[in-house]
Amino acid sequence: MGMMLFLLLLFPPLLAALLAFIVRPYRAFVGRLNALLSLVTLGAAVTCVALALVGGEVPTFGPGEIFRADSLAALLMLCVTAVATLTLSLSPGLGGETPYDAVQLRRYHSFINLFIFAMLLAVSANNVGIMWIAVEATTIFSAFIIPLTLTKASVEASWKYILIGSVGIALAFAGTVLGYFDFVTQAGHVENALNWPVLLTTAPRLHPEVMRLAFVFILVGYGTKAGIAPMHTWKPDAYGESPAPLGALMSSALFAVAMYAIIRWKVVVDATVVDGYTDNLLFALGMLSLLIGCFSLVLARNYKRMLAYSSIEHTGLICLGLGLGPLGVFAAMLHLINHTVAKSLVFFLVGHIERKYGSPLIEDVRGLLKLMPWTGGLFAAGLLALIGLPPFGLFITEFALFRAGFARNQPWLMGAALALLAVAFIAIINHLNRMLYGPPPEGVRGGEVSLWRIALLALGVAVLVVLGLTLPAPLATLLNQIVGIVSRT
Repeated sequence: MGMMLFLLLLFPPLLAALLAFIVRPYRAFVGRLNALLSLVTLGAAVTCVALALVGGEVPTFGPGEIFRADSLAALLMLCVTAVATLTLSLSPGLGGETPYDAVQLRRYHSFINLFIFAMLLAVSANNVGIMWIAVEATTIFSAFIIPLTLTKASVEASWKYILIGSVGIALAFAGTVLGYFDFVTQAGHVENALNWPVLLTTAPRLHPEVMRLAFVFILVGYGTKAGIAPMHTWKPDAYGESPAPLGALMSSALFAVAMYAIIRWKVVVDATVVDGYTDNLLFALGMLSLLIGCFSLVLARNYKRMLAYSSIEHTGLICLGLGLGPLGVFAAMLHLINHTVAKSLVFFLVGHIERKYGSPLIEDVRGLLKLMPWTGGLFAAGLLALIGLPPFGLFITEFALFRAGFARNQPWLMGAALALLAVAFIAIINHLNRMLYGPPPEGVRGGEVSLWRIALLALGVAVLVVLGLTLPAPLATLLNQIVGIVSRT
């Protein structure tokens, strides 16, 4: 059972990448087949979630159980595969008009599938070494797509992303090595020593001072991939120059994968260091991310960069939640789910807007509701969801997060976070108002994208509304299982 699940999860994106690489010149059937194959990975992820919900034996596969799907991994698999399916279904080159030529489309479909494979490998790996390799691979594969349209700005953004991401992942490697050698010193050469359950079992016997230092390297390293401030500087450039589908994957799925790595190591370090050390680090970097993200939103002039600053803001909120005990972990994981849906949705809409107006600048977009009423309405809904307005799910998660903060006797921290969220609220409402209304620019003709694309994105808004009005029982069960894994309750 485990072998079949992991093969169905990991093999389809590899097959899709190989197909896109072999077929030369690119043909539209390749993109359509890639979208169909993504449904296989989505089905495997849903099956992993279903197995986690029934509380049965955790699916494993490979020598030494190098692949494992507990509740936390299953949730991340579902997030990655859901966004990947949407991405491949809305990618350029599936038929109809496209701004890219056959060479660009071949490169795009080859590397986007490899990128998806690397993210799925990272969250399904039971081995810290394999996870590190997979996260490093996400940098390499996605960097080939950022300059899909070759310009000076896109090439610079790609190189900046590679350099900063590689430094970050090198620091994560240093932290992993520190943790491993401390483990070997205490437990000797144990079989499967790099597997999470083995590390966690030995964690109480590890040296607290070594694990403190290791977690700093790990938090900074994987935090670079997540965009935690002050390691966030690649995000505005990469998001601003990426094609919309890649931006959707990076801002939602890749962000979730990086946070997953931090959460896994936090559990191990908390079992060694029991004085709230990891929580305090997450509080500090979370507040810094909120501060930088919220005030950068005020100064934003590019709406794709605006979404990058929004991601930094939400990174800060999730970091705060992870440090606030079981209630905070529950809120943070639910926030991550809602953010994954909302941010991917908005990035696809941004791609439609940029194609219509021919500019990524906020000042060049006017009269969006007149020219593209459906796109404008969904874009407004997505941004309102991201700033935490009801009836969307992020309102509930932010409420739950602040409730957890006050319950943990952190009134000053929560008060400062609320003040910063007010700044972000005002900034985004101001930018949104300028884009939706006013006279449209001369020479820009009205007209929507295809109806089926609008329908797919409207489904995302519906999901956000449902999560804002109710918490489905299966999701609540899964989140409670994850709280047990993270908080060890």
